Amino acid sequence: MYFKRKAYDKLLEWKKNYSSDYAVLLEGARRVGKSTIAENFGRNEYKSYILIDFSKAANNIIDCFDDIGNLDMFFLRLQAETGVTLYKGDSLIIFDEVQLFPRARQAIKHLVADGRYSYVETGSLISIKKNVKDILIPSEEMKIQVYPMDYEEFCEATGKSFDILRKVYDAGVAIGQATNRTLMRDMRIYMAVGGMPQAVEAYVNGKDFSQIDQVKRQILALYEDDFKKIDASGRVASLYHSIPAQLAKDAKRYNMTSAMGKRMGAKAEELLYDLIDSKTVLPCYNSTDPRGSLANTKDFDCFKLYMSDTGLFVTLMFIDRPVAENDVYGKLLSDKLPANLGYLYENLMAQMIASSGRELFYHVWEKENSTHYYEVDFLISRGSKIDAFEIKSSGIGKHESITEFASKYSSNISHTYLLSQKDVAKQGMLKMRPFYLVPFIIEEK
Repeated sequence: MYFKRKAYDKLLEWKKNYSSDYAVLLEGARRVGKSTIAENFGRNEYKSYILIDFSKAANNIIDCFDDIGNLDMFFLRLQAETGVTLYKGDSLIIFDEVQLFPRARQAIKHLVADGRYSYVETGSLISIKKNVKDILIPSEEMKIQVYPMDYEEFCEATGKSFDILRKVYDAGVAIGQATNRTLMRDMRIYMAVGGMPQAVEAYVNGKDFSQIDQVKRQILALYEDDFKKIDASGRVASLYHSIPAQLAKDAKRYNMTSAMGKRMGAKAEELLYDLIDSKTVLPCYNSTDPRGSLANTKDFDCFKLYMSDTGLFVTLMFIDRPVAENDVYGKLLSDKLPANLGYLYENLMAQMIASSGRELFYHVWEKENSTHYYEVDFLISRGSKIDAFEIKSSGIGKHESITEFASKYSSNISHTYLLSQKDVAKQGMLKMRPFYLVPFIIEEK
């Protein structure tokens, strides 16, 4: 099943403006749809295309790269082995899972310079050191990040009108309790299914949530296999699996010792960055001073980790239960999850910010004369100022941190938001908005 993806539009821009000078690398976690996007792009936008999947390429295809010094012979062999005719200026060659055959990625420099055809690469765990340590990374390579399907893409796939939400946002007033409940239930369906195309396809095809959950468990098993390839001891997997538990503690930072135990060792930090490189997680860094640039005040030692897909997050939260016994979906859709699962909505917010191409930041600071601290869940840059967000899963009564933040950094703030499942409202300068309006808040100029 083909879904409309925003990365496709970015490929169209690349073809129009940059394909004569650069190959494009679709980068992202496993199963986010990179290969499908690339192949559909080749099928729709070129007279012909060749797809070389290095996860299963036959030796006769691999052997073609022995002739990379003689491009006439290389292209002749490639056409003979695939049975596809290449047309100068109107053919695309796709290197799928290119990290599995680094020589192909290194060849991009010469292939682009040759100028006969266009090139798209796809890769997972693409920047892991062991995959690129023996090759020269081509400078003739543009990167396009492919994320799990965002809420707009999900609405498009499932027949929901995203434009109605835009009108609700533009109106800036409460929509009414009954309509708000309906729109929030649609958002909770997105949270339950997630944005992995296989899970979305299962939902569109009428599968029940137990079957959708099984699809997501298979994806998590693939990630587990990838993590073992990075580190056979299982420490990378431990970092990943501990994310829901760490967020549940409502601590001010991710604790690597809690995830790994005393066996962290000297490579612990390297393993963390390997996990981040896999694109399966979203790091969110503490900004030590939100009055300045968020990027320039990033504290690399104080961070949180979220999962790149909230649907996978839901599955991982209850991975210890047999799928048939998992009643979390019914509770999520009916909004009957325990209040202490509010961090699920934090992960949703992290995913929505990240899918817009922004880095994730938060801010934590100590209360005076206290061992406790204030925390603002998310910050985004808004020109020379910032927007600040506090996340609530249900009620909106107490919001001490965002209030204190607004007072402390008033001259540096553009807007403050309290995000929850409640309808549009306002309390002083604090804007209260439901989660389904977040995409429009983020994209606002």
